[in-house]
This record gives sequence, C-alpha cells and structure tokens, in this order.
Amino acid sequence: MPMKDKQNEYVYITGFGEDSHQFKNDTSGCIIAGHPFLDTPSFDADSDGDVAYHALCQAITSVTHVPILGKVAIELCKEKGVKDSRVFVAEALKTLKNMKIIHCVVSLTAQKPRLQPQEVRMRQNIAKTLQIDIEQVGMVFTTGNSMCFASQGKGVTCRAVVTFLKKL
Repeated sequence: MPMKDKQNEYVYITGFGEDSHQFKNDTSGCIIAGHPFLDTPSFDADSDGDVAYHALCQAITSVTHVPILGKVAIELCKEKGVKDSRVFVAEALKTLKNMKIIHCVVSLTAQKPRLQPQEVRMRQNIAKTLQIDIEQVGMVFTTGNSMCFASQGKGVTCRAVVTFLKKL
C-alpha cells in the first residue's frame, strides 16, 4: 500500500541477493564487507570476491533489473582490471533512480574467518558504501552446522535483504 507525504506518494520495495565463494588454497586473506581478514585464504573469484558487497549488488539488481554482477562487474574486471567490489556497489547505486535504500540486513554463513568480532567495522563499511547510517545496517552470522560448503570451512555464503523507498 502506498504512503503519502504532502507532495509525493511512496511505496516500500524489498530486494534480495545472494553470493558465495570458495576459498583458494593460499594464505593471502579475504575481504568481507570491505574488511580484510588476513587469517584466512583468499576467495576464488575474478574480483576481490567480497560476498557481502556482491549479495548487496544482487539485492539492488533484484529491484532495478540491471545486471551489475552479470554484466557491469565482468566488464570492469576484465576490461579495466577493477577488483574492488565497492566499485560494483557504486555502479549498482547509480541504477536506483527514484529509489533510496532505507535498511539492509546481511547474513553471513562461515566457519572461518571469525566474523562476529568485526561486526561493527563491517557494518560501518556497508553503511559508508551504501550512503546510509550504520543504524540502517543489520548483520547476522551463523556457522551453518556443517550443512553446506561454507559451514564446512571451505568458503563463505552471504544473503542480503535491502528495503527501498520508491517515489511513485
């Protein structure tokens, strides 16, 4: 149901995104939500493999229908050598037009690295990248109880839900 202020009509829209990457057999560290975890292997990915930022891109794509990871990021990686997933999120934000992000939640599944101690830093990074306040960023973690490759310590899985306010 649309809501109105004095001059405009708005509607809430929810986007969903998901991403996962396996670890390489190295010790060079990985990046999750813009934070480096130096005590784990890197991700097997063309970019930095930041599963949180990739899931956020997918959540934006789910409402804009502009394939950031499926097209724009591939071009940036292969043609311009861009590896920083924050750049992909910035490209996704350009597609929002008459929408703004009002909240997001990121759910990470991993045995390693230990994510909880870095929650505030990761939320700060996401908030800065999405240009919202840290209070608009939720984050939860699970080890997955050995039910998937991420919970077996072989990589990390991320799901993101983003709430948008769309001006009609």
